Amino acid sequence: MRPALLLAVATLPLAGCLFDDTPETLKISGKTMGTTYNITVVDAPDGTTTDDLVDRIETVLADVNGKMSNWDPNSEVSLFNAALSTEAVTVSAPFAQVLSAANDIHQLSGGKFDVTLAPLIDLWGFGAKKPGDPIPSDADIAQALKSVGQSALLELDGTTLRKVQPEVSVNLSAIAKGYGVDQIAAALRADGIDRYLVEIGGDLAAGGLNAEDAPWSIGIERPDAASRTVEEIVQISDKGLATSGDYRNYFEQDGVRYSHIIDPTTGKPVTHQTASITVIAQTAMLADAWATALLVVGSETAFDIAAQAGVAVLAIDRNNDQFVSRTSPAFDALVGKND
Repeated sequence: MRPALLLAVATLPLAGCLFDDTPETLKISGKTMGTTYNITVVDAPDGTTTDDLVDRIETVLADVNGKMSNWDPNSEVSLFNAALSTEAVTVSAPFAQVLSAANDIHQLSGGKFDVTLAPLIDLWGFGAKKPGDPIPSDADIAQALKSVGQSALLELDGTTLRKVQPEVSVNLSAIAKGYGVDQIAAALRADGIDRYLVEIGGDLAAGGLNAEDAPWSIGIERPDAASRTVEEIVQISDKGLATSGDYRNYFEQDGVRYSHIIDPTTGKPVTHQTASITVIAQTAMLADAWATALLVVGSETAFDIAAQAGVAVLAIDRNNDQFVSRTSPAFDALVGKND
């Protein structure tokens, strides 16, 4: 469900994190996955150069995109989607790892996270179809739903994957970006770098302490596309964080606002008042996927699900012309609100 259609991401590293100019800090920026990446490294081993880091990072990103990019027609996921076969195939270990995590989140979220959502995304005009076309009928939605539902339509056994229906497709954009963040972080650690902030399109992993020997400070944006205001600042270390919001990608027709956040169980855009969800988890991959899943769920039930999943949540809801923030106990504990 992310990045092109979902990532109205609301997570902004503060100026003191990515752009604090100190001799012991290396900073790298670039483009990937239809968005940008920013990486800060503190106290790299002697002899480490920016060019070394760029080469390492680009190699990792090329490998992730080569397996999981729906925009690359030659990627592993694209070739799997294009093969109109129901025969079991062997997929790479990373592909299987990400899909297995997606399956877990699909189950725990009651089907609200679904990597087979593409037919509904296209139907509602957030994919190939253009907004402004007629609103889908119930019959159109019912037809699209026949090809949606990863627990019923995909069979994963280790590194063996099978489509139950030949037209089923897999879109890992709501989880693969976080996975890419984690892979870069792992590569940095393998090179002896333990203090870093890795961010791709708002999904991030923070390792160790920043250049001021403090946890990394992250600004979470108010879910208002016009303001670009920081709603809350959190400090994290050795965790992943991601935010999903509904306020940048939507359309209005006949006086009705249609969010790009689509509920896979109904086939329709969500109608609740939750504008954004921020998740802190052990990995950026889990934070990425759970931010999407819990935004679909909405804050009324998101906190109970998050407690079961072991992730920390900040929800920002609309209340008339105001925004109201709510946090889970796990979130408060992680960011030090109970200190």
